[in-house]
Amino acid sequence: MLTARQTSSSIRWKLHHLRHNIEVRAQSSMTSEIRPPLPPFDEPSATQKVRMAEDAWNSRDPERVSLAYTPDSRWRNRSEFLTGRKEIKQFLKTKWDLETEYRLIKEVWAWQDNRIAVRFAYESKRNADGHWLRSYGNENWEFDEHGLMKLRIASINDLLISEDERKFRWPLGRRPDDHPGLSDLGL
Repeated sequence: MLTARQTSSSIRWKLHHLRHNIEVRAQSSMTSEIRPPLPPFDEPSATQKVRMAEDAWNSRDPERVSLAYTPDSRWRNRSEFLTGRKEIKQFLKTKWDLETEYRLIKEVWAWQDNRIAVRFAYESKRNADGHWLRSYGNENWEFDEHGLMKLRIASINDLLISEDERKFRWPLGRRPDDHPGLSDLGL
């Protein structure tokens, strides 16, 4: 037989649990943005998430790319700090106005729970002087429960290359499935 104190405690716990479930359902119904695969990640889902990001970035469409991030996503890209989709879209628009002929390859480096570490390289032609660059970098990504990226930290280094040193020569857009990845290219 339960005491009045035990019954009251049990009822409080049930009410707390019920309120929590209602809040979670309300947030889920308000959040129509779900970007599978969802965390926690394993090797196939991390690989899929990275390829989806690569495809979006190779579209060079700031709106499309920005939708993979939470509305309040935080970025560090080189020495720039951004917050939110509006800043991300403006950053990407400016980036792709300056860097034409942009082609990117990403590769999973590691993953755990809701985080993925990525290494990447991209080639682009600078609008200002017409020189080609190969940019190498690493990204650390953290995702929310809906599969949206809430944190992106990117460290990037640039190397001037000549036209004949280019390795990424597919037509603009998505990298073909049969095109070598970074490891295959020795990058």
